[in-house]
Amino acid sequence: MEQFIVSARKYRPDTFESLIGQENIARTLKNSIIRGQLAHAYLFCGPRGVGKTTTARIFAKSINCLNPGPDMEPCGKCESCLSFAEGRSYCIHELDAASNNSVDDIRNLTDMVRIPPQVGKYSVYIIDEVHMLSSAAFNAFLKTLEEPPAHAIFILATTEKHKILPTILSRCQTFDFNRISVPDIVRNLTDIASKEGITIDSESLHVIAVKADGAMRDALTIFDQIVAFCGKEVRYEDVIRDLNVLDYEYYFKIIDNSLSGDYTSSLLLLDEILSKGFNALYFVSGLSSHLRDLLVCKNSHGSALLSLPPSLIERYREQAARCSVQFIFSSLNITMSCEASYRQSGNQRLLIEFALMRLAEKAAAALQPQPAAPQTAAQQTAPAEQPPKQEPAAPAMPAAAPTAPAPAPEPAPAEAPKQPARPQPAAKLPGLSLKNLISQAEQQSTTGTATDAAALTDEPLTFESMMNAWQTLADREKSSGRSSLATAMLHRSPGIDIETAVLTFFVSNSAQQEWIREKALSRMEAALRKELRNNKVKINVQIYESPAGQHKDSTPYMPTDKAKFLVAKQPELNELVKDLELDVK
Repeated sequence: MEQFIVSARKYRPDTFESLIGQENIARTLKNSIIRGQLAHAYLFCGPRGVGKTTTARIFAKSINCLNPGPDMEPCGKCESCLSFAEGRSYCIHELDAASNNSVDDIRNLTDMVRIPPQVGKYSVYIIDEVHMLSSAAFNAFLKTLEEPPAHAIFILATTEKHKILPTILSRCQTFDFNRISVPDIVRNLTDIASKEGITIDSESLHVIAVKADGAMRDALTIFDQIVAFCGKEVRYEDVIRDLNVLDYEYYFKIIDNSLSGDYTSSLLLLDEILSKGFNALYFVSGLSSHLRDLLVCKNSHGSALLSLPPSLIERYREQAARCSVQFIFSSLNITMSCEASYRQSGNQRLLIEFALMRLAEKAAAALQPQPAAPQTAAQQTAPAEQPPKQEPAAPAMPAAAPTAPAPAPEPAPAEAPKQPARPQPAAKLPGLSLKNLISQAEQQSTTGTATDAAALTDEPLTFESMMNAWQTLADREKSSGRSSLATAMLHRSPGIDIETAVLTFFVSNSAQQEWIREKALSRMEAALRKELRNNKVKINVQIYESPAGQHKDSTPYMPTDKAKFLVAKQPELNELVKDLELDVK
């Protein structure tokens, strides 16, 4: 049997041109070789599987190649390149800091650095996972790293840059490697599949690329796993089954069912997903990502943000056209709240099922026609504009009619004697009157209250809407400088009776109860009615009573209560009160 080599090793890049997704780093390193500006220490950092060690090997081969190309690519045929490829090079050394992390290992490395190269110009030391070195090893390595021999070059590679000492970072040129994009991974996998004679569709390649999470090595490992499962003919159904990935089709069906108000079909789909062994939290997270993609597709230019095949992008655009922005925002709020509350929920399946029901409810609410805006008082009382009346034309006189003698003109009445003009009162200068200001304020308050009450349409109340309105009111009171009232509102959850539209505000003592009824109750009720658009909302302020069997903690508020509380806690104070004959008040 022919020995099998995994794709991650078989198709590992060996030139700068074959590097994937790191063009800026490859260009910088090639320019430094061409111009002869080689540093004595480099640090390659970034996530796993993005080419850090591969780039270090290519760089080491390039600077020691005896016949480099015009763009300083290693030839792969000289003695230096062949010896490195066969693992017998005495100029390029690779060390694993995870297993060589002590001071003795660094001392051995320091002794090796003194030996000049046998072939080539430089002795290159590639230290992988350098963050695994101990603090003592780092300190022992400082002097050698700062002033190595002229023929020594260090290339340090790590996935956790924050664990490296600042003194090490300051002695190295740092290169940050990026995650490889989904299109680059798909392009590389397509080339490898064509070389191996494997038939695979673009949807399957995108699933593999997304699953790899920006790591080319992970993508190649998953690709080998899929080929081992499917053979030379790779189908999308087999890929998602082997990788345990939830199909996009489920999310499209969930949104279609929600738009039609059919939450029963959504619950059946959820049962099918759970019966196949998928994690419920993974389903909710995928549904949130699906809604995000729909929101992105609402704009014609937003599809560039999707890492999906073109055929799937068209489906997203078609479904996004049938969804309103309000529905997508509300659905995202529902799914993200469900995802945040999943781990604390006692009945996790019911939590997700209720979220799917709310999706259908939001879609039905978005499709309902919005009520017309109420007319203002001026519009209601303004009379309808009447068309101007036309005066009837005078009838034409017949030509043959005899002319009658004109009547004698009446004598003009005698002019009345002119009366002397009365002096007009002087115009009052504009000024301020306290009485007028008070009357105007009362009139505006009465008019505004009547208008607000008329604008309320008594919309149906839900437990969620009333709780959200209570939270909004508490935040508004806090931002207005009434932090104590806001704290009292959020100290205990209010009692909610949807049928009577009454919220019960539980307070700690009678002092709070009287103050709220006198100073804040009317303002709070008006704010809640406006927020909920329902004129029937009322607030009932009650003192909280602890359940039977539970100790009720009473916080002292009045001076007498505070004094009694201190005397009860400190018996010595009681003796002091008796000795000094004090009256505790």
